[in-house]
Amino acid sequence: QSKAPLHLRFGAFTMSESAAVSPSFIAGLVSPQAWSNAGNKLISNPPSWTTIAGTAAAGVVGYCLYEKMCFARWRRMKDGSILNGPDSVTPVIGGIVEMVKDAYGFWERQRTYSFPGLSWHSIVGVFTIFVTDPQISRHVFNNNSKDTVLLALHPSAKNILGASNIAFLHGPNHKLIRKSFLALFTRKALAMYVMKQDQIICDHLGKWLDSLGSTDSAQGKTTEVRTLVRDLNAWTSQEVFAGPYLDDDETRTKFGKAYMAMTDAFLGLPICLPGTSVWKGYKGRMFIIKVLSKAASRSKARMAAGHEPECLLDFWSQQVLTDMKEAEAQGVPAPWYSSDHKMADTVMDFLFASQDASTASLVWTITQMAEHPEMFAKVRAEQQRLRPNLDAPFTGEELNQMTYTRQVIKEVLRFKPPAPMVPHLVQKDFPLTENYTAPKGSLVVPSVWAACMQGYEDAERFDPDRFSPERQEDVKFAPNFLVFGHGPHYCVGKEYAQNHLTAFLARLASSVDFQRVRSKVSDDVIYLPTLYPGDSVFSFKWSSPTARGACAKNAPAK
Repeated sequence: QSKAPLHLRFGAFTMSESAAVSPSFIAGLVSPQAWSNAGNKLISNPPSWTTIAGTAAAGVVGYCLYEKMCFARWRRMKDGSILNGPDSVTPVIGGIVEMVKDAYGFWERQRTYSFPGLSWHSIVGVFTIFVTDPQISRHVFNNNSKDTVLLALHPSAKNILGASNIAFLHGPNHKLIRKSFLALFTRKALAMYVMKQDQIICDHLGKWLDSLGSTDSAQGKTTEVRTLVRDLNAWTSQEVFAGPYLDDDETRTKFGKAYMAMTDAFLGLPICLPGTSVWKGYKGRMFIIKVLSKAASRSKARMAAGHEPECLLDFWSQQVLTDMKEAEAQGVPAPWYSSDHKMADTVMDFLFASQDASTASLVWTITQMAEHPEMFAKVRAEQQRLRPNLDAPFTGEELNQMTYTRQVIKEVLRFKPPAPMVPHLVQKDFPLTENYTAPKGSLVVPSVWAACMQGYEDAERFDPDRFSPERQEDVKFAPNFLVFGHGPHYCVGKEYAQNHLTAFLARLASSVDFQRVRSKVSDDVIYLPTLYPGDSVFSFKWSSPTARGACAKNAPAK
């Protein structure tokens, strides 16, 4: 048998002998008694702090070298070339400090590494692949499974939204529940939502201008509109999705606060401990689920009794009851999403999905109109032509006829997509191209914004006419318009969202004049976490002596 010197040293404990590497020797080395003896010697003669520090330092250095070697290997493509990106990154933390200090600058520099194409960086030690090629982005969006990639919304997303949230679903259950959503966005349903959207917009515009001291002859005080728009949007979502069942004032107030706590949690540190923003978001979700579970039960009871739908939840209850009857007739279990709790969980997801993205787009809408008054004038002219009687509420048919207004909204979404990127976590080595495979555990981040800036004529210019019937860039470059995603998680509320933005702009144009107060940061872009202008400070006045009355007439009855 060959013999080899064995030398083990930890602190002051040393074992050195010439030992035959035999089964009996190994058994003795790993026996409980051997480890007990070694532990006793270590306790009686512990290592010095110098030794501990040296060992720790060696471990850190070793890990940093290991990370660097892994990154070098993962950057390499099949043809021997390497992914573009930074020449080196800070070990362990990567670019997180740079990203937190200047998110827009960080991602813009990342885009320029390869446009279009792939580039790399490290985010807290996670190898990250930034995708600016629309075709590759669609390829990523098309995959959603444990064998490919899954959405990776935020480190705290499962604490805030819940692990069973639809955003994390994939496979047959995901397809089944999305099929049931078809009933929520029919022409009939959308027409009802538009009427509610218009009423709430009128109500909030009246409150905005009254609180600012605005009249039809004088501008009111200036204000940052982001918070006002957020409140308008939150109230609209709650009223359209479940309004009739949020009929207790105290509960509605708590519901609104819980809703905002969930939104704010995504801006906090990813730590879920009592007192933290993530914890408050988690507790907010629990309260919202409790309220919406009762709402789902009441809605199903009303729909079973034959009442007409009054909100999105009612339309879904009708569909769920139909699905339950079909399951019963077939002798199979009721659909997994038919319980009150599961319905509440899903409606909560709708509420959340409609919040930040739509709020950002509403802010960009008013901001772009302030920057392009000639376009706002065209929107106003279209409103006067289509709706000579401003006292009348909107209808779904009228909204569809607002050709130029809808072009403006589509350009707002293309020019500044509210969710600029959608991270995915690679579950198994995943081919992005024939030449490159993303390693398991890496993040793949398709850039929606980069896709929207490709193909279109003079893409960096805000130009609603690109979507006109004459130019039809929405048809020519449809694969690049990834604002609402693509594939299994394509946004089912696309028409609802666009109608909301269109109704807001239409009512704004027919009722209000406004001026933007610019500052040195007005042209900046900030991440909150959706895209917003650096500031959005405005003053308002009513556009005519009758505008205030028209808004008041269309506001919800008190």
